[in-house]
Amino acid sequence: MCKRAKIAAVAVILAASAFISGCGLFGKGKEKLDPPQDVSYLKEGEDLDNALEETASDKETASDKETASDKETAGEEKADTVMRDLYLIDRNGMVVSQTLPLPKTESTAKQVMEYLVADGPVAEILPNGFRTVLPAGTTVDVDIKDGKAIVDFSEEFATYDAKDEKKILQAVTWTLTQFESVKSVELRMNGQQLNEMPVSGTPIGEEGLSRQDGINMDDSTAVDITNTRPVTVYYLAQADDEVYYVPVTRRISNKEQDDVAAVVKELADGPGMIKGLASALTGDVKLLEAPKVEDEVATLNFNESIFGSDEKSIITDAALQSLVLSLTEQEGIKSVSVLVDGKAEVANEKGEPLTAPVSRPEKVNAVRY
Repeated sequence: MCKRAKIAAVAVILAASAFISGCGLFGKGKEKLDPPQDVSYLKEGEDLDNALEETASDKETASDKETASDKETAGEEKADTVMRDLYLIDRNGMVVSQTLPLPKTESTAKQVMEYLVADGPVAEILPNGFRTVLPAGTTVDVDIKDGKAIVDFSEEFATYDAKDEKKILQAVTWTLTQFESVKSVELRMNGQQLNEMPVSGTPIGEEGLSRQDGINMDDSTAVDITNTRPVTVYYLAQADDEVYYVPVTRRISNKEQDDVAAVVKELADGPGMIKGLASALTGDVKLLEAPKVEDEVATLNFNESIFGSDEKSIITDAALQSLVLSLTEQEGIKSVSVLVDGKAEVANEKGEPLTAPVSRPEKVNAVRY
C-alpha cells in the first residue's frame, strides 16, 4: 500500500472517530510545493542551434553545483544532529512523543529538558499543532545517579497553568526515561526536592516518577479503580497529513489475568469518546487462543479480521505498530509475532513476509523535514 493510500485509510478511521465525538479532527493542512523535477538537457550534436546548447549546458553546470552544495549542507546538518524524543502536548491536549533533530551534545538529558521550555530552542522546530510543557524562562539542571534523573528547575517553573500540571509530570518523565540510564525521575525547584507539584499540589512519590505512573490517564471505563491495574496502549491521531501514535494508560479489572490479552482487547475496543483518537484495530479483531510469551517474544494468534485490506495476509503498518508499541510497554516483552488462524502467512503493507518477530521501533513519531 503506498503512503498516500495508507494515510487516506487511516484518515477515514480518524474522521469517523471525530464524527462520533462530535468534534472536527483536522485543521487546515499545510500547502506543499511540488518538488523540483529532474531536467534533461540535449546532448551536443543534436539539432538545436549553438546558443541554445550553451544555455542548456550552463544551466546544467549550475544545477550540478547547487545539488552538490545542498548535499554537503544536508550532510553537515545530519552529522551535527541526533534524533531525540520530546513529549509535547498536541492540539487535543494529549502528551505525545515527537522525534526531533537536536544538536549533538554530551549533556543529552539537560538538553531534552531545555527543549521542553516554551519559547526556547525548540521554537524553530516545533511541529504544527504541538506546544511545549514548561513555562518560558525556566532554566534546568539534570543530574543522573543510580538510574534516577534529578531535575532541578528554576523558580519560573511554578508559573505553569494548573490544567497542565499532570501533563508536565508525564512529559518530563517520559522524555527522560527514553534514556536507558534513567528509570525514574526526581523533581526539585531551586535545589529543594518537590514532594508535590507547586501549583495544584499533585503528589510526587518518594521513589520519584516513572513510566509505571502512566500517561494520558483514562479512568472512564473503570468502575472500581481500587480493583484495577494500568496498561498503556497506543491509538492513532493526525496532524495535517501525518498520522502519529498516542499512548493512553487505561485501567483494566484485576479479574483480567492476562495483560497481553487485555492490551489487545483495549485496542480492539478503541479509545471510546476520547477526542481525536482512533484505533488501528477493528472491533471484530479477536485472539483465537491465549497469547504466549517466551524469550521476550509475544506470539498472538488472530482471526482474519486483523487483516486491514481486501488482500488477505496483509496487516496494515498502523495495526502492526499499535500492537508492537502497546505490548512492548509490558515488562519482559521486546517483540511481537503475529499469526492468523495459527499460520505465519502474514505480510506487511510492502508485501514482505513477517517471518521474524517485530521489535519496537527506535523512534515512535519521527518528524520529517
